[in-house]
Amino acid sequence: MPKTKLSKSMSLTQFENGYWYATELKHFADSLGIPSASKLRKDEIEKAITTYLRTGKIEAPTRRRLTKTGVKDIELGLSLDLPIVNYTSNKITKSFIEKEAQKIAPGIKKKSGARYRLNRWREEQLTSGKRITYADLIKQYVALNQTEGMFEKIPHVRYVNFLAEFLAKEKGATREAGIKAWKEIKKLDMPNTYRAWKSRSK
Repeated sequence: MPKTKLSKSMSLTQFENGYWYATELKHFADSLGIPSASKLRKDEIEKAITTYLRTGKIEAPTRRRLTKTGVKDIELGLSLDLPIVNYTSNKITKSFIEKEAQKIAPGIKKKSGARYRLNRWREEQLTSGKRITYADLIKQYVALNQTEGMFEKIPHVRYVNFLAEFLAKEKGATREAGIKAWKEIKKLDMPNTYRAWKSRSK
């Protein structure tokens, strides 16, 4: 069954079974009256829409500051003891973090998913009102990259999760076959998971 379209009358299950692009989610969120939808991350928009479909209420999906004002940290000159106030995610900041991380743990390798979790950690600290410096951020980055084993999957179903499970469980699987399977499942009104795809293909 083809997936349904985004609408106020859709069920929560229909929404969770669908794969939605950030642009269409933002447009839908705007139509629902969710504030600052254009400035939200995709996972935050999904959270807000899920809340609406479950309760019929519009609730702010995040407490983080969406509009940054004032001098950017990078303009002050990045240093270990500089408090994180107006963070800029660009090559200069990333290079600074990588360089300082190497000083703490020479030869440390980048772990898939570490950067994403570092950004969420930083936002959580600042949202809770905790004062953190770039030294704190770098220490957390090192700890994340030194974590043994794979990170737990992000709660929401994603393409990377589907492909990873497909390649691990399908005999003789190729990336091309995985991408083809993903394109099939995301068009249907069913969970976008490898398990759902496998049950359909039997």
